[in-house]
Amino acid sequence: MFRYVMKRIMYMFITLFVVISVTFFLVRLLPGTPFNDQKLGPKAIARLEATYGLDKPIPVQYAKYLTGVFKGELGTSFKNANQKVEDIIGGRIGPSSMLGIQSLVFGSIVGLVLGIVAALNRNTIWDYLCTIIAVLGVSVPAFVIAALLQLYLGMRFKFVPITWGVPLGSDFRYVWTILPSLAMSVWTISSVARFTRTELVEVLNADYIVTAKAKGLSKATVIMKHALRNALIPVITILGPLAAALLTGSLVVERVFAVPGMGDLLVSAINTNDLFVISGVAIVYSAFYIAVILLVDILYGVIDPRIRLAGGK
Repeated sequence: MFRYVMKRIMYMFITLFVVISVTFFLVRLLPGTPFNDQKLGPKAIARLEATYGLDKPIPVQYAKYLTGVFKGELGTSFKNANQKVEDIIGGRIGPSSMLGIQSLVFGSIVGLVLGIVAALNRNTIWDYLCTIIAVLGVSVPAFVIAALLQLYLGMRFKFVPITWGVPLGSDFRYVWTILPSLAMSVWTISSVARFTRTELVEVLNADYIVTAKAKGLSKATVIMKHALRNALIPVITILGPLAAALLTGSLVVERVFAVPGMGDLLVSAINTNDLFVISGVAIVYSAFYIAVILLVDILYGVIDPRIRLAGGK
């Protein structure tokens, strides 16, 4: 197991290095400059570029940026009063992570329940209802669901606030996360339900499940201990990318509910050509994604030892 994990950690660092390098060069291909203010003359722009090191050759900028990243320094924002990018992201990642964790946990639980119910009641009304819910969740865009939740649960029935408005230090901060968390969890519910249903139906027809039933094991034991464990491998596969996306924020949902998270930060940075902020958000997102994929690989080895043994060779 140790060799299996260390091998994937090595791949993780190599992948992250490639992402940092590619992001650095791609961001500099964006049209325009961070200093598009018409009030700035050529001399003022030249001074600003010298201040931020943009007057240096690209290879020199790359070497300096890479050195800073390895030290945990992601550069300085051009548009946020010279704040450090890591400080800006640190202040924005809290709301996005809070929404992501809530939506991931809720979506995974509800999706698993729907998938299990559909698989155990194939070709019944329950199966059809769960399938319809899953299809609608995948088909309807997140911003439509967010708008509907705002309209009915927020404005019409006034169950919860429609936008983010209580500071994170408030005891009532979780009230403001209900609607965006629900909107973000719909895709997770649909994806987990579809995969759980499909895999569980296939597993329930396997020979070892028939043998377990013939031994006199209870239905709950057969499902939870034998069938569900093997059916979870594909589900974990889709939960990896979903978790990374949810924990780093949803661009559209955060905009709809005015959540000061990572998605809102990225949109603002792109609009203002804030190069270091764009790169910093991309690096953080990629690091989350790669770390989640590593966790998924480790869970593979825990659930199915055959994967661990094959990967350790």
